[in-house]
Amino acid sequence: MAGVGMASEEHPERSEADAFAAACHHARQVAVLASVDALLGWDEQTMMPRDAADYRAEQAAALAAVAHRERTDPRQGDRLARLAAGRLAMAGTPDERATIRLLAKDFARQARLPPRLVAELARTRVEAQQAWAAARATSDWGMLEPWLRKMFDLKREQAACQEPDLDAYDALLDEYEPGGRWRAIAERFAGLRAGLVPLVQACATARRRPDDAVLRRSYPVEPQRRFVTQVAERIGFDFHRGRLDTTAHPFCSTMGPDDCRITTRWDERFLPTALFGVLHEAGHGLYEQGLRREWYGLPPGAAASLGIHESQSRLWENLVGRSRPFWEWCFPLARAAFPAALGDTSAAAVHEALLTVKPSFIRVEADEVTYNLHVMLRFDLERAVIHGDLPIGDLPAAWNDRFEQDFGMRPTCAAEGVLQDIHWSAGLIGYFPTYSLGNMYAAQLMAAAEEQVPGLEAGFAAGAFGDLLGWLRREVHAAGQLLESEPLVAQVTGRPVSAAALLESLRRRYGPVHGL
Repeated sequence: MAGVGMASEEHPERSEADAFAAACHHARQVAVLASVDALLGWDEQTMMPRDAADYRAEQAAALAAVAHRERTDPRQGDRLARLAAGRLAMAGTPDERATIRLLAKDFARQARLPPRLVAELARTRVEAQQAWAAARATSDWGMLEPWLRKMFDLKREQAACQEPDLDAYDALLDEYEPGGRWRAIAERFAGLRAGLVPLVQACATARRRPDDAVLRRSYPVEPQRRFVTQVAERIGFDFHRGRLDTTAHPFCSTMGPDDCRITTRWDERFLPTALFGVLHEAGHGLYEQGLRREWYGLPPGAAASLGIHESQSRLWENLVGRSRPFWEWCFPLARAAFPAALGDTSAAAVHEALLTVKPSFIRVEADEVTYNLHVMLRFDLERAVIHGDLPIGDLPAAWNDRFEQDFGMRPTCAAEGVLQDIHWSAGLIGYFPTYSLGNMYAAQLMAAAEEQVPGLEAGFAAGAFGDLLGWLRREVHAAGQLLESEPLVAQVTGRPVSAAALLESLRRRYGPVHGL
């Protein structure tokens, strides 16, 4: 111990550098445990036998307890406290400063959670997701209701422990959108809604409307699988560092710097289900594969937020994948894969069909114009539950009433309504608003890319997507968590975040095909 004291006095920089290296090593070891948890979660949704759920819940709880013990190791807390008071926290590189600040924030949040709650959340997450899958398959709300009641109770407890001075919903939102606050988001969403509702109404009542019948022909699964894999690979997803699998609810999960798994589901009578599911999840995967590998497990090598993550997935899914130049390149691939379905049509016809605006019950199959109304419904309902203004038992009726108000249709069963999303059963409370935030960020980023990178559309038409991906990697992916979402988007685009770019993009792309 005397030797350590002498080294600290004689070589303070070396001591601080050693402490920083030790803190980073510890965080990377915790990331290894998190990656194992991600692997268990991926397996649960793709490969796990149904009857294995109970034991998987015990595995998840045990692993969560070990990871929490490591994340809250007092020695790491001491290191981070010393670093926060030292030179690197004030005068280090941006990567060093962000690493110290954000590791300290995470340590404090995790240290406030009792181990019992961590294990119970992990166990309930598995059990509730299995109950959701069964409930959705049979449209039986009663199967899921007690699990949601338990999950929301646990999430309220988590919020109270982690951020006792914050509004409970803000405390949960901060896990996904750091610095986000529900009142500011609600105000921004009100502006978005004010622009969306008349656009939806105008499209729905337009005398000229696209016909999506060509998308509803026969599209066998195996040709779909080959086709969407080609598309994902062409936009830049590296299948040497990732893979594509089948699931009930598409997702992207990362198990390490060279292991990113994307999933989709298949519909042989509607091509967009799998194609746009893959474009969406591949967009997430491109972000994960574009993060700085040398900082994996640390803030500079992590995604800024789920809102930024969603901006990447929605950008590739909608602003690239639904564009006319994309289909000039993609249509020959699609026709080769599905000659019977597409032999008598054209790229222009498929592109126009993809711009159909038709209110639907299912969020993941919603058109781009109505999509955000789905998200805002969920944002308002989950917030009301967390704040105690809406009992869990009243969720189905509240959902149906709000859906009828927003869309002019009423779900006929729970599977069309309150049971369609996995998020609440998985404990992802505060996640939903990041979808619409991501749409706003995506539109603003794409507008900036079009200004800053010449010839993007001509590149898409030729099947060249590297210029856009390279720009995103330089401007967005490389930043990691050095900035929160809104400062990052403002820095890249030169404009404060608003709904204006999204509304302008929707009007510009959907207006002409509806004669508006």
